[in-house]
Formats: sequence, C-alpha cells, structure tokens
Amino acid sequence: MQTLRPSEDRFVDLPDFPWAPSYAEVPDGDGGTLRMAYVEAGPADGPVALLLHGEPTWSFLYRHVLRVLAEAGVRAIAPDLVGFGRSDQPTTVADHSYARHVEWTRALVLDHLDLRDVTLVGQDWGGLIGLRLVAEHPERFARVVAANTGLPTGDRDMPPVWWEFRRAVERAEVLDAGRLVASGCARGLDDAARAA
Repeated sequence: MQTLRPSEDRFVDLPDFPWAPSYAEVPDGDGGTLRMAYVEAGPADGPVALLLHGEPTWSFLYRHVLRVLAEAGVRAIAPDLVGFGRSDQPTTVADHSYARHVEWTRALVLDHLDLRDVTLVGQDWGGLIGLRLVAEHPERFARVVAANTGLPTGDRDMPPVWWEFRRAVERAEVLDAGRLVASGCARGLDDAARAA
C-alpha cells in the first residue's frame, strides 16, 4: 500500500491544542503497517473516553472536549483516523474501505492501547467506525455517545443533503476542509482554527 506521511511542520502552533502526539503502527491489511497518531489528555488511570472524529476533520476537532474531560478526571483519547491529521494517508481511493478503517481503528484501540470499559464518542464517520467496534466487541465498551452518525443498513438511500455534500466534494479541484467545517459551526471558526 502506498501512503503519504504528513510533515510535522504542518502541525506547529495549533490553537488550543497543546497535546503532543503519540503513534502506533497498525497492520495495513497488505502485509505492511500504517502509522496512526493519537493524543491523550487526563489521568492515565481515569475512566476512558474514546473520541472518534468524522470527515474531513482530525483529533483537533476535540480540542475543547479533551480539556473538559481531562479536568473532570477522564482519560480522553482522540485518534487521527487513517488518512486524516498526523496519521498515514493511503494514496489509492480503493484502500479506504469501511472494513479497513474499522480494522485499523480496532488495532489501535484494542490491540495497541488495550482500552477497556470505554465510553465511545463517535461523530460522523468516526461513529460509523466506532459503532461497528461496539457491536463486535461489546465487552470493551460501557457507554456510547453517537453524534451526527448512525449505522446504515443499506436498505435506505442517504438524505439529499448527503448527496449534495458528496457531489461538492467530488467536483472540488481543491477541497477546502476548513470552509466545510466552518460551515457546520454555530459560532464559526477563527482563521487559525480554520487553517488547522
């Protein structure tokens, strides 16, 4: 599998995001490995909250949530899903299957971090991945917070707004992820957060 690795200089001076990344190698499904990044906040022995972001964001999405949870004594862990943030980015679209994303995240969460009694916070695509993990490994999860997500069965079409989003992404010569995220924010984003 061919991948790109984001340059660390792209993550300098992030607003409200003081956490240093940790990294884990997970099997890529083709005999190699991928590097997944994650950040942690809060006490190592606290109850665990796993924060899975959606598309087109990364763990930066949870910069305020990480702080609040840590102050409440929670061990909050926010991975960068493969293809996002500091994690490796497969270059072939076909490498990004739902099954592979579930397996990559499972390898990080269950094998590398060995998380137990987890509260899943799954947003958008992170919810699709996280809910699958909960269904397949219920003994590892205690609670679920599903935010702007679901577990589609394939027997219903996606809503029109989803198709509009897909068409806009497909047509974009350069995808301005900051603009997409800002358009979904009630308070907007300042320039530094938008750039992140």
